[in-house]
Amino acid sequence: MSGLLATGLLLGTITIGSTTALAAEDDEAPTPPSPTETTTDDTAPPADDPTDDTTVTPFRFPGFPAPSIHSQQAYDPESDFTARWTRADALQMRAMTDPSAPAGENSMPEEYTMPEIPQDFPVLVDDEGTQVWVWDTWTLTDEHSNQLSFKGWEVIFSLVADSTAGYTFDDRHTHARIGFFYRPADVPADERPANGGWIYGGHVFPDGAAGAIFEDQSFSTVTEWSGSTRIMEGNKLRMFYTAVAFYRDANDQEIQPADPRIVQTELRIFADEDGVWLTGARDQHQLLVPDGTYYQTRDQNAFVNFRDPFTFEDPNAEDSPTYMVFEGNTGGERGSVPCTAEDLGYREGDPYAELPETVTASGANFQMANVGLAVAENKAMTQWRYLPPILSGNCVNDQTERPQIYVQGSKYYLFTISHRHTFARGPDTDSTDPRYWYLDGPDGVYGFVGNGIRSDFQPLNEGSGLALGNPTNLNYAVGTPASPDPFQTAHAFQSYSHYVMPGGLVESFIDAIGNPDVRRGGTLAPTVKLNIAGTSAVVDRSYGDGGLGGYGDIPANAEQDVSPDPDPRPLP
Repeated sequence: MSGLLATGLLLGTITIGSTTALAAEDDEAPTPPSPTETTTDDTAPPADDPTDDTTVTPFRFPGFPAPSIHSQQAYDPESDFTARWTRADALQMRAMTDPSAPAGENSMPEEYTMPEIPQDFPVLVDDEGTQVWVWDTWTLTDEHSNQLSFKGWEVIFSLVADSTAGYTFDDRHTHARIGFFYRPADVPADERPANGGWIYGGHVFPDGAAGAIFEDQSFSTVTEWSGSTRIMEGNKLRMFYTAVAFYRDANDQEIQPADPRIVQTELRIFADEDGVWLTGARDQHQLLVPDGTYYQTRDQNAFVNFRDPFTFEDPNAEDSPTYMVFEGNTGGERGSVPCTAEDLGYREGDPYAELPETVTASGANFQMANVGLAVAENKAMTQWRYLPPILSGNCVNDQTERPQIYVQGSKYYLFTISHRHTFARGPDTDSTDPRYWYLDGPDGVYGFVGNGIRSDFQPLNEGSGLALGNPTNLNYAVGTPASPDPFQTAHAFQSYSHYVMPGGLVESFIDAIGNPDVRRGGTLAPTVKLNIAGTSAVVDRSYGDGGLGGYGDIPANAEQDVSPDPDPRPLP
């Protein structure tokens, strides 16, 4: 964190850039400044009594609401307490953006912005030298999220697709398979090939295996979506993933909503001096389908988000059960659950507060993200029981993808990823001017900290939640990865699907770089490093080259306790 920003947080006397109220006001609320009027002369309301608010900075940005108060208090994981990422929290991103940032330049604080990735990036290839499209990627982990090598090899798992099949990179989601890569362990990044040195091992699953769990076999395709892979004793692996059945006609029109389910399969891993191979993944164990109460179903919402299982144990608890966090949406018919004062999270008397009924009328209640929690009921981890969500983003955002619990000492960090285009727009949802998209934030990593797995999580970095965003100008529209808004930065879509690794290292994939000359990625991005402490996570620009490490630098920090002897290769 810069000295200026740190001083401002201590004294409550500075702004980043010149802040403006960039949202249309509700009729019932006091009128904020116009979108073109600066507010550097605004008087901030008095800071809260620190004895009542010891974990929330007294600093607030003039012209904007204060963030919600969050205690970080831990609760029993079995309890029904759900933390909230509120609209007051998310509005801190609006407050910290620089409204004077010119077209094509980042408007967000450098501390929370991923360094720019060059457009001449290397790609991952198969044994014939053909690019393998790669996006969501995860590691081989133990119960405490250590990344383990196996017999001298590092191993990763990725969503992959065929770059030569004739569909576009944006159409990859309905063609996704889970593949794996491996490389020699303990080689410094600067001694590896430019693409990280990953060797493609092929698909994990036999063709068609993931479709076996669906009662309705009339699907047009079944895809394998993200999850996590645990190494157990010896060479046993348990892969947790999302199987999604699509039901579409010959014109690619939906016949019925897609059917996402969380599934486990068991594998064995083998290695010799030449590489790594896997067996198994034939039997699929359905673990979870949405219940409609805590977690929205496809009948309640045809666009439901239900995926990305991540399993772990609590390292600070004796005899911890195995938990799973995953992405969900709040249960209830889409658009029928109103926004509440708790979802908005404004402090009493805040002059910039909205009213729940006004926010609901804006359509913000169509965005109802949450992070789910479940607990394993047996040793094989084939039986699971839902617990209430640990975080809701009702009326804030619709997606909290790839959630993970990251434990650092006595602090529990919940990291997730989200998109700019999934924030709840309201109240002027029809406006094409981003200044009136009341909630806004870049594609990237969002983080929260508490004292346990279930906590009153406090959003990181000025109470906003933003931990690591792509270089983005919030003063201009989004566009798409293939066709960014002409006034947007060339790096607003540079990376996505970040995963926070031990030591604060963060891996992701490259989506699209350039504006207007776009180069699509589908390959691993350079690793970056976050310095994570307390309620802050800031980019370490001393890491690597200006903050960018090696492409696909995903190192093991431990090794599996097995015999180093090579395994015999199966007969052809």
